[in-house]
Amino acid sequence: MLLPRRPSAPLGTTGPAQKLVFNRVNGKRPPVLLQQVSAPEECYTLAHEENVRFVYEAWQQVEQQLDGSRSGDSACGPVQYVEKNPNPGLKNFVPIDLEEWWAQQFLAKIENCS
Repeated sequence: MLLPRRPSAPLGTTGPAQKLVFNRVNGKRPPVLLQQVSAPEECYTLAHEENVRFVYEAWQQVEQQLDGSRSGDSACGPVQYVEKNPNPGLKNFVPIDLEEWWAQQFLAKIENCS
């Protein structure tokens, strides 16, 4: 716990503004608040990492095959689905850019902490 040092000049005297100085009790530092504010570290299991790797690699294959079928390299492969009759309720739909959204959330969290 930090205690303020008592002002040396009596109250009511005019002069430069007093600066508040805090002394350490028993030479101990106060607890760091950043440890309480920061989010806990996320733990990923081996199975989780394996699943993420599998989905990532499979999606990369699909994208490569889709690019190949667009350029006419292969006769068979993945087919991109396009609705023939789009839903009129989704006419003004704009997909969200998750990377941009996460970046904005991160910056907002930093601004709120400072």
